[in-house]
Amino acid sequence: MKLHAVHHLYDKRLAASTKPFRARGASVERCKLCMLVKPLCVCKEKVTFDTYSGFLLVMYDDEVLKPSNTGRLIADTVNDTFAYIWSRTEPNEEMLALVQDPKWQPFVVFPAQYAEENRVVSSVSTPEGKRPLFIMIDGTWSEAKKIFRKSPWMADFPVLSIKSTESSRYGVREASGESQLATAEVAAKVLALAGDTVASECLDAWFDVFREHYLTGKRQKTLPIPGALDRYRETAKI
Repeated sequence: MKLHAVHHLYDKRLAASTKPFRARGASVERCKLCMLVKPLCVCKEKVTFDTYSGFLLVMYDDEVLKPSNTGRLIADTVNDTFAYIWSRTEPNEEMLALVQDPKWQPFVVFPAQYAEENRVVSSVSTPEGKRPLFIMIDGTWSEAKKIFRKSPWMADFPVLSIKSTESSRYGVREASGESQLATAEVAAKVLALAGDTVASECLDAWFDVFREHYLTGKRQKTLPIPGALDRYRETAKI
């Protein structure tokens, strides 16, 4: 598997730790890249796409270290994915330069009720010559709200609100009730809005592969989504 932004951020964050990070299931031997238990590794199956859209993952402190994180699935799927650890007082300079790059039109992907009405959009429209850069806030729901409120550099960007009547298929973490969909599920819908249909379908299918394999390793039993890997292979045309 080709290394991407989340892999590099993982290594950087791990190196900065002053004590070992102990996520749930820390005693399980995992593949360092896909974070699944080694016998269920799916790295060789991954297909990455050049897309019209780009993604910027703004991750809360140790989120990148969690095996259950789905932000890495976006980086698995979309070549132009960037990832940084959030800081309220010292935002990363490379990240700030990225959102000011004239080739990108940033959108903050977040629920409409938390933004001023005049910032909220429900479709993806960019000036000529610009590509959409979707800013995904990645953390628990309370952490995500904190990042949204306390990041002045985001304040001038439109807020893309994704409305869904579906419940999350995730099942790896408990949903808060306010934000039901996992980060990768939301990103798949964002890609569809931007016209990146193949990448959208592949990310959605890749999410099911991750979910199925993660829970298989966790529960050591057959799951109710048979054939997720077959669906992904067909979608990605492997």
